[in-house]
Amino acid sequence: MTDVTMTEAAKKPIAGKPVDWGSEIRQIIVLVLAVLAVHSFVAKPFFIPSESMLPTLLTGDRLIVSKFPYGYSYLSPSLRILPKLDGRLLGSLPERGDIAVIKAPRSHDDLIKRVIGLPGDTVELRAGQLYLNGAAVPKVAETPTEIRASPNTNCVADTTVRYQQTRADGVVVCRYPRFRETLPGGRSYDTLDLGETGQDNFGPEIVPEGHIFLLGDNRDNSEDSRFPAIVGGVGMLPVENIVGRAEFLTFSLDGSTTLNPLTWLGAFRQGRAFTSLHPAQAAK
Repeated sequence: MTDVTMTEAAKKPIAGKPVDWGSEIRQIIVLVLAVLAVHSFVAKPFFIPSESMLPTLLTGDRLIVSKFPYGYSYLSPSLRILPKLDGRLLGSLPERGDIAVIKAPRSHDDLIKRVIGLPGDTVELRAGQLYLNGAAVPKVAETPTEIRASPNTNCVADTTVRYQQTRADGVVVCRYPRFRETLPGGRSYDTLDLGETGQDNFGPEIVPEGHIFLLGDNRDNSEDSRFPAIVGGVGMLPVENIVGRAEFLTFSLDGSTTLNPLTWLGAFRQGRAFTSLHPAQAAK
């Protein structure tokens, strides 16, 4: 009799506490709002989709962008919820040499460029030489930069075919002419100059109040402030369109990943994780 009772009891479902779906949904909403708040006002991840910032940033780099150094504008929230407003709350201008993530003036897509000119600066390029306020920015040739060829860095394409080389160890690399620029104040960074192009000449133009002038480090492959927004550039960018400052790389992928998990580890580029993106300060 006891065995039968125990068997029947085992067959009965154990009554559990009913799921409080209202509470679960509230927790999910709070989590989503917390993530949006962090992305909007503290920091957000960013993915490099192009070669406009070579050699500093490679296609496939992942990095962290801090949102607070320059204050906040109507474009700061991750969701487009605010009307267009002038100025920035708790705002400050970037420093020359900062790598900034910005909103494209027409599409509002996120782009990444280097800050070169601040309000009142006169910016000019002559045959690829940058001038600020009438003075040539020092530009020194360095040893060419070598970037391993991969699906994310294809130096065979278009006019860059002449930069593809095979090293003695059999590795195919893109070997690009590299130059070191040093801005007033001593901040320096590497640029590429692949040859004569139309964008090697610009200005002189004065950066208007409330705007900044930006360039890509890959000077011959960047739609930046040299190009007006109507043709895909950013023109003289309003400060409201600044999203944040690039801080450091988290990791980088060369584009060789497939659905096969065995390819994932080999796609990581070594030596790029947690690399600072702040420009070097020349010794005085």
